Amino acid sequence: MTILLQSLILVFGFVLLIKGADFFVDGASSTASNFKVSKSLIGLTIVAFGTSAPELAVSIKAIASGSTDLVLGNVIGSNILNILLILGLAAVIRPLAIKKETIRKEIPICILISSLLVVLFLDVSLNAAPENIITRSDGIAILLFFAVFLYYLVSMALHSRDKNQREKPRWGLWRSLGLTALGLVGIVFGSNFVVDSATALATALGVSERVIALSVIALGTSLPELVTTVTASKKGEAELAIGNILGSNIFNICIVLGLPVALFGAVTPASFAAIDLFMLVFSAALLFVFSATSHKITRGEGIMMLLMFTGYYSLVFFV
Repeated sequence: MTILLQSLILVFGFVLLIKGADFFVDGASSTASNFKVSKSLIGLTIVAFGTSAPELAVSIKAIASGSTDLVLGNVIGSNILNILLILGLAAVIRPLAIKKETIRKEIPICILISSLLVVLFLDVSLNAAPENIITRSDGIAILLFFAVFLYYLVSMALHSRDKNQREKPRWGLWRSLGLTALGLVGIVFGSNFVVDSATALATALGVSERVIALSVIALGTSLPELVTTVTASKKGEAELAIGNILGSNIFNICIVLGLPVALFGAVTPASFAAIDLFMLVFSAALLFVFSATSHKITRGEGIMMLLMFTGYYSLVFFV
């Protein structure tokens, strides 16, 4: 009976996710048209920060209870998954066109902040410290980088308004914002239902806690990005898809990790291998290389990203 009930909740959660993402993408696209700003800006802000809400909730809960590995695994795993799995899948569905501004500015910012996190990890190697630790001052430094990113977003908003924009909004401003908010609520609640029911099902079927943490929780907190990005790709909204992933990755490091560390104190990375940190920066660098070569991510490149994701997770599970 429990398995049947959890299966029904799982299906209901996916329905909420899919329908919520539908409303969210359409509402965000119409909101961009109403404000006469680029859709990539909306993707980098409203969409990205909204879809990162589950990661932030998990991170604050985990760090408050002392589960530091879950905090760091949440951020590192989600960022790798966002690029290799989610963008890879979106590109396979429909090749993603990348704007020059995104290649020149937003992707390098993502690489820079990812590299900063890796440097902050390596206290033993760089400072001959007794252990690797991310201190409160590190958290504050990360937040300062986020302040610079916010300044960039404000400047982008002020300079990207197109008063001669020909594309008419699909709906008025308030309806667009309402649909965006309604879609986000559906996404957040849907992802919670999916994660909780999938965890309960896995436990009932005898799956270990380690496997649940590495798969259900990591993928579950990224479900909003996954469903939103795939939906945006199917609708031909490449700017929203790319902006969502880049904004989410920056938000994950700066706010999902940086804010709780600044508030609650230091965290110690206990069980992370060099491959995890390498893949964090490598995935962002790979996105830059693929984007810069042809100003788009092709289906072939999307398949390569999916294969790299599969290879990395094979190492995580079996090595």
